[in-house]
Amino acid sequence: MSAAANEGKALEVEVDGEKVQRIPLRTRVVMPDDDLDAIITEYAKDAVQPGDLLFVTEKIVAITQGRSYLLTDIKVRPLARFLSKYVVKTPYGIGLGMPETMEMALRECGTPRILFAAAVAAVTKAFGRKGDFYRIAGDKARAIDGPTSGTIPPYNQAVVLGPDKPREVARHVQALLGGGIDVAVVDINDIGGNILGSTLDKAGEKRLVRILGDNPLGQGHQSTPLGIVRSIAG
Repeated sequence: MSAAANEGKALEVEVDGEKVQRIPLRTRVVMPDDDLDAIITEYAKDAVQPGDLLFVTEKIVAITQGRSYLLTDIKVRPLARFLSKYVVKTPYGIGLGMPETMEMALRECGTPRILFAAAVAAVTKAFGRKGDFYRIAGDKARAIDGPTSGTIPPYNQAVVLGPDKPREVARHVQALLGGGIDVAVVDINDIGGNILGSTLDKAGEKRLVRILGDNPLGQGHQSTPLGIVRSIAG
């Protein structure tokens, strides 16, 4: 396999004194009726080597689990419209800053938790502290993806929830690949990321966050929802 970075991203980085490659794997657009095992087998099984780590975006895991919803199918309640107005929007993702994503957060996380997170964030924000909303709302809220200008169709008109049981998914994919391959289900964007589930220990997950810190898979139309981390022999 010829390793090539996405435009504007570095193929190689150095973390903790070790040089590694972050190799993006291009796929076709993954649809809700696709099977994740088939996608992994088609695009990753022959690409990985013993000692590699395969990272899989949470989005394709969730899509193949039936956790994507067209905007037209989401009935938005007034509370979601109200709360979404107070979410800070960034160029890297809409987050919960649109009524449809906020509605899905209320359903996914529960109304009491979202209201509590919003109340605490409103207070702490006044003192210059940021991030309390998502710290309290949790990973399920943080993992909700809404459409952006760079989102590949048909997901430019859809909300995608976080994946169900990502740690179990990582273990299943590891068994599918065999041969000493680690696997991580990741939620990354151009300003950082989280490991939602993996076959790594906690220290390994923290290291992986640093390795993927600039999002080597890209944020737009790259169609690279899989990637390989590979150590470079020194």
